[in-house]
This record gives sequence, C-alpha cells and structure tokens, in this order.
Amino acid sequence: MSLDRFWSTIEASANIGKGRPGGLSRLTLTDSDREMRDLFCGWCREAGLSVEFDELGSIFARRDGRNNQLPPILIGSHLDTQINGGRFDGIAGVLAGLELVRALNDLSHVTKRPIVIVDWTNEEGARFSPPMVASGCFVGQYERDWVYELIADDGQRFGDELERIGYKGDKPCKAGEIDAYFELHIEQGPILDAEAREVGVVTGAYPSHGIRVRFDGQTAHTGPTPMDLRHNALIAGARFLTAVDDIGWEFAINDGKATGSRLAAWPNKPGILSETAECVADVRHPDPVTARVMAEKMRRAAKASAAMAGCVAVIEDEWSWGGDIFDEELINSIRDEAVRQGYNWCDIRSQAGHDAYHMAMHCSSAMIFTPCKDGITHNNNESCEPGDFLAGLNMLLHAVVKRADR
Repeated sequence: MSLDRFWSTIEASANIGKGRPGGLSRLTLTDSDREMRDLFCGWCREAGLSVEFDELGSIFARRDGRNNQLPPILIGSHLDTQINGGRFDGIAGVLAGLELVRALNDLSHVTKRPIVIVDWTNEEGARFSPPMVASGCFVGQYERDWVYELIADDGQRFGDELERIGYKGDKPCKAGEIDAYFELHIEQGPILDAEAREVGVVTGAYPSHGIRVRFDGQTAHTGPTPMDLRHNALIAGARFLTAVDDIGWEFAINDGKATGSRLAAWPNKPGILSETAECVADVRHPDPVTARVMAEKMRRAAKASAAMAGCVAVIEDEWSWGGDIFDEELINSIRDEAVRQGYNWCDIRSQAGHDAYHMAMHCSSAMIFTPCKDGITHNNNESCEPGDFLAGLNMLLHAVVKRADR
C-alpha cells in the first residue's frame, strides 16, 4: 500500500465541498457531492475497475477476480459529510478501498473472488433523514420509493436530486450474494488516540435506537392567547429533547448516551405559536437490555411532552442497530493480521452508526478503526496524520486478500 498515494486522494477530496476552515460540508446529492463522485469514478476507471451505480446512487466499482462466479468481497463507506464535517469520516474508508485495489494492480495480483468498492449514498443523513438509508435499502430495511420521497430542509426531494446530479442508476438497490463486507473508518472517539494505539479491531457496536417525532399543535398569537389554550409544537419539541438529555444523564454512569440532535419548527417566527415541530433523537448503551429501556423512556417522553404542551406526538420513524453483529471469523482474521504485523492494537466497540451495521444483517461483515486526534469528529477540526492510517490500511489489505483468495 502506498501511504503517499492514499494521502493524495484524501487531499484531493478535501478540496471539494469545503466548509469551515479545514473541514467539509459536502452534503449528499449536492453539486459538491456530484463533483466528488465524478472524481472517484474517474480514479476507479483509471485503476481498471468497472463502475456502476444503483437506483439510490450508491457507487459500485468492481475489480474482476479469477472466478467471477464466486460472490464478491465488498469494501465500503461514504463520501458525503456532515454540514460541519471533517476530511476523513467515511471518506478514508472509500479511498482505502481504492488504494487496496491500486496496490493489487502494482503487484499484478488478481484475487480469486471479485472485489467491489462501494460509496454508499446518504450515510450521514445530514440532508435526508434517516442516516445510512441507501445501505439500509440495499439489505431490505427500507423501500426504494419511500427513500425517493424523503424531503430535505431545503425542500428538495431525494429522487429529484438524485436524478439532477446524474447518479440515478438502473442497478436494483438490492443485495445479491456477497461473501464478506469490510469497512475501515476513523474511530470517531478518543480511545485509540488516548491509549496511543495504532489500530482497533471492531468487535461489535453499541445497541442504538433512534426516533423521529412530529409534534402537531396550532398557530396562535403569542400575546393574547391564554396559557391554557395554547398548543405550541415548538415547546413540545423542546420539552422532549430536554427529556431525552435527562435520559442520557440517568444512564451515563455506565456509558449510556442520549442525544437530541434536531428540532425544526414551523412557522418558528416571533409573535406566533408554532403549529408543527420535528425532532430527531437517539439513545445508546453497551448493554442491549438497558438500551431498550432507554428507548422506551424516550417514546414515553414524546407523548408526555406533547400532552404538557397541548399537542399531539406522532412517531414518524424509528430505527435500531448495533449489538454483536460482526462476524467472528473475520474479526479473528483481522486480529491475526494485527499480531502478525506487530501493531499496537486493541479490541474496540463502535459507538457511531456505520453502513457496516446494515451489511452485517446480510453477510459476514467487519470493521477496522484508525485513530483520530482527541476523538474529535463531525467537526471541521477532525484531524489525522498520514501515519494514523498505516496499520489500518495494511491490515485491511491482508485481511481482504486472505478472504478473497479462499
């Protein structure tokens, strides 16, 4: 693997969709997303890969194997970012797949099985909620037409934007037979950096439950409307998100977390009570039973918050992921590489959401974590050095080739 060549692709990506200083704001299905997709597809074709994209715009770049009748190995992540995103989150995983293929080309090594690099559409969910929607549809968690109808804050429809940027493909968004899925990702947490570890072997994921709630109220004048006659959806949403935060603190001693991440109200103007509010929140805990308890508390908080504000709560969407989802054989194979290559490694659990969670429902899957400075992520100050990826890239290469040649 060429660390310099890999880093040059990271640097090129960092010039597309710039956000705050040092960061990116490359939201899915925007013009900057199209520009990055075009660049990535060009790199893949130069590497001799065949490129196609599915009905939701996910890109599949295939390197043929010696026996193309065998199920392929997939390596994936995402090129879209948060609105105040960093340069590495997701991006490093896709470009690691590209560097792996380039390294195999350098060695003139053709694996027994085909290898496919995947860029999943809308992993972040920053423009269209929920996150990880394309990989979810790929494994049957969502319906394609439901995804097409998702509406962004800017009023644009997912299906229209996908067509506008030219990435609405004919390939069905449906997983066929896949031998294994690998995903390399920065940790997005402080453990590897704090312990000076070179790499993390991901053994599983914190059980997580998310929810999108709509609160329905009624507009009225803020001056003369008596308090007992108000139906202020904004207040219902605010009470709900505060209640969710309280749930997080209730379970924080055992590393539980609860997050209110979104409150969007209408009309949200001075002088008038809001008629509607939409909230997004989630809970996470290392123990699956406790995570379910937290989720139930979150649902009840939605109803209670609506009642206190004279509104109605409608749960529009729910999602869950995590647990002991990754394949033990793949985990052991990655560990073996860490030991064989003499890296300072550790087992680690993922706390963020990743497309690998959906893929683990369909095929043997595994993840590799690389360190990031202080665990700062979803922030323009997200920072890594080239050397932070060396162990992860080498472990990915050997683990993938071992699996692809069997």
